[in-house]
Amino acid sequence: MKELKGWHVATFFGLGFGTIIAVNAALAVSAVRTFPGLEVKNSYVASQSFDANRSAQEALGWDVSAWIAEGQLKLSFQENGVAVSPIIETATFGRATSVAMDQTPVFNFDGEVFIAPIEAGSGNWNLRITARSMDGTKFQQRIIVDAPDEAKS
Repeated sequence: MKELKGWHVATFFGLGFGTIIAVNAALAVSAVRTFPGLEVKNSYVASQSFDANRSAQEALGWDVSAWIAEGQLKLSFQENGVAVSPIIETATFGRATSVAMDQTPVFNFDGEVFIAPIEAGSGNWNLRITARSMDGTKFQQRIIVDAPDEAKS
């Protein structure tokens, strides 16, 4: 067996720490590249109207839900068990951790629910919507949508 010398130990330490640094750098770059971004440009300004906006939205009394069935995203707005049809201003369907798979669903109202074709694999998805009631009240919500296995595209 050969003698273990100082340069052997230094090489092992260098390779070990080099591997750790390379992995950390790769993970940091991946995290920054896939970060979906900010929700608001200035959180202080957004906080000034948060309570009033929340109260107005809660006063609508809407029960909102979303699900996937037969390759379609279905979105229901109900008030006291009756379907309502607000104006959907924006809708983004995607993963919570990455914008790479984001989709902008185009909804059609069938009298009961809004329906939009989407492509979704199994797992958790988010639907971020901004809608407006007939009286002009803004409604914003992020809905977690669990895609069943049969929703795989």
